[in-house]
Amino acid sequence: MDQIVDTPLNEHSEFNELTLGQYAQQAYLEYALSVVKGRALPDVADGQKPVQRRILYAMDRMGLSYSATGPAPRAVKSARVVGDVLGRFHPHGDQAAYDALVRMAQDFSQRYPLVDGQGNFGSRDGDGAAAMRYTEARLAPIARLLLDEIDQGTVDFIPNYDGSTQEPRHLPARLPFALLNGASGIAVGLATEIPSHNLREVAQSCIALLKQPRLTDDELFELLPGPDFPGGGQIISALDDIRSAYATGRGSLKVRARWVIEDLARGQWQLVVTELPPGVSTQKVLEEIEDITNPKVKTGKKALTQEQQQLKATMLSVLDGLRDESSKDAAVRIVFEPKSSRIPQEELINTLLAQTSLETSASINMTSVGLDGKPVQKSLRQMLQEWITFRQHTVRRRSEHRLSKVLDRIHILEGRQLVLLNIDEVIHIIRNSDEPKSALMEKFRLTERQAEDILEIRLRQLARLEAIKIEQELTSLRKEQDSLQHVLDNPSALKKLIIKEIEADAKLFGDERRTLIQEEKKAALEVKIVDEPVTVVVSQKGWVQVRTGHGHDAQSFAFKSGDGLYGTFECRTVDTLLGFGSNGRVYSVPVASLPGARGDGAPFISFIDLEAGTDVPYFWAGAQQVMLLLSGSGGYGFLAQISDMTSRQKAGKAFISISKDETVCRPSLADGAESVACIANNRHILTFELAELKHQASGGRGLMLMSLDKKEQLIGACAYTRSVRIWGEGRGGKAREEVLEIRSLNNAKGVRARRGRKADLGFNPSGIERVE
Repeated sequence: MDQIVDTPLNEHSEFNELTLGQYAQQAYLEYALSVVKGRALPDVADGQKPVQRRILYAMDRMGLSYSATGPAPRAVKSARVVGDVLGRFHPHGDQAAYDALVRMAQDFSQRYPLVDGQGNFGSRDGDGAAAMRYTEARLAPIARLLLDEIDQGTVDFIPNYDGSTQEPRHLPARLPFALLNGASGIAVGLATEIPSHNLREVAQSCIALLKQPRLTDDELFELLPGPDFPGGGQIISALDDIRSAYATGRGSLKVRARWVIEDLARGQWQLVVTELPPGVSTQKVLEEIEDITNPKVKTGKKALTQEQQQLKATMLSVLDGLRDESSKDAAVRIVFEPKSSRIPQEELINTLLAQTSLETSASINMTSVGLDGKPVQKSLRQMLQEWITFRQHTVRRRSEHRLSKVLDRIHILEGRQLVLLNIDEVIHIIRNSDEPKSALMEKFRLTERQAEDILEIRLRQLARLEAIKIEQELTSLRKEQDSLQHVLDNPSALKKLIIKEIEADAKLFGDERRTLIQEEKKAALEVKIVDEPVTVVVSQKGWVQVRTGHGHDAQSFAFKSGDGLYGTFECRTVDTLLGFGSNGRVYSVPVASLPGARGDGAPFISFIDLEAGTDVPYFWAGAQQVMLLLSGSGGYGFLAQISDMTSRQKAGKAFISISKDETVCRPSLADGAESVACIANNRHILTFELAELKHQASGGRGLMLMSLDKKEQLIGACAYTRSVRIWGEGRGGKAREEVLEIRSLNNAKGVRARRGRKADLGFNPSGIERVE
């Protein structure tokens, strides 16, 4: 029984009893929400995490931001910025705050860096920034889009952690920075991976949605076709995949590096990579190629695997050398020298893309904290629409704040204007009255605010020239009042103002797209294999080997003690060996990667990642187009080609659906067959036309082959033309077998899914296979 914990309930009840489990659940949920909203996820309003928002606000208050007309601010030590952030707003570790500051200054991490860093702020190769006492920082000019309106009544302010000052709940972002710079973070139970985008494209999308809220998805994706990464690169995913990721807020895109071919003297050439995918560094690519060309023996192995040797030979056959020529002038410049100028350029490129991070995946998970304060995965349209709602609210608050200032100033100037018309009388009242404020208010019907202003006014402001200035300022303010009131009263005018400001910001800070979006096929390493006949030999305990040629005598094969022959498969080096797991997964190994006939071969499980508690009882080797009949003991089956079951994953491919108490049956060759023979453990046999089954390329359970009772199981099913062999155990455990010819099989002929006819075998069947 859970312990009971006493915790305060409310002012009317001193204690409330909670179980320890309830208390832990509530406490952990509060902690999770705190991490999600307080640290890890950005806000859709300004695109900032709390620590980033606090850094930007603190730097603005320190006078480190650019103004529209003033001189550039002077940079200060990063340690000073971090100290101010920690002391006022962010009571956490100084390294965490400094890391956030560094990231906002890295042009290879953010598409539009918000901090202008001076000194060593790290590199894309993973080099860390210098200590905060050495580097200096100030806000970048584009940070004005987040901070210029902070003092114009646009956002709410909340107390800081100790209540000594206040901090903004959001920054009044003039553009959706959640999309511009993206974000990456892991919280408790939630994560986000928002890619960066081009400012001009995002601005155009916002304008289009403001003008036409019912803009179709296709029209929106035309304006914003995909991410725009800081380091450029090329998105090779299909447009439908990109649009699907944007429509759902989650997906994965294939991104590859960009390169140029440089011609050298005497017909030589070299491949130069100039742009890398996001998250990929020059150092990482160099290390990957070093691991391929100079591989190390894997843990638990005595020598290099055949796969390692094959990959090494493939890489060295096309690559002679490489060097890193990256510098200040070229952020990325990796030079690859081909083995020979006669090697096709596409062959070198394809090998590098397939085996290194020059081609990789970029995930999209647009989870962010919405305007309602809830962390939710959002589509592209939702993010844009929520920001537009935030911006409309912000501009309305700014206009209301400015209108109140304008009305207050008009009120003051109207009082001054009245004074200048009666200056002598005003001076007389001030000189002779004991309560000049009350006297002025009574005489000229002034408000208290106007009377206080007149009493505090300087004598030089009472000159005749001042009256002209007051009149001019009043005219200007009344015009501004009308304009502000028009914006507040007319939603269309508010939208036009926002559109005008977005266009101005896009013109000032926009730039060209860096990432090319062009669909290409995913690179795959094509290992050159000599196509020749071979025989795959599989033992009963799953050891495999390859013998050259066909027509081998099975009697000459030697196996380990206690082992024997499972089967031989005459095929070719370009074919595939399949292993059928007891869990319904199918594991595939290229025949070319199997060991030769010297020794005992190698266990099949050494080539795959097998789940614990499962084994591989059945095998088949052949060409990709070979059709097999697959079945399970539950009585269901279907047809599938070897190509349908082939996978590059060592963990195999889930293909045959079986329930908990069922097992996989032995596969059977279906090519050239006309009929199917099924046999159950009750000795019932059913035969029917092969045409009654269907080809299921994606696998599954299939159709019912034979009707079975609850305690009955299908022993096996095989496709045949004239005869089948059935084997099992007779009395005393003696092995028995019998070959049934076409005449006997036709006696059991019927329609698929029937019970069939009981056969007089004289033994309990355990398997069936095709003879011809």
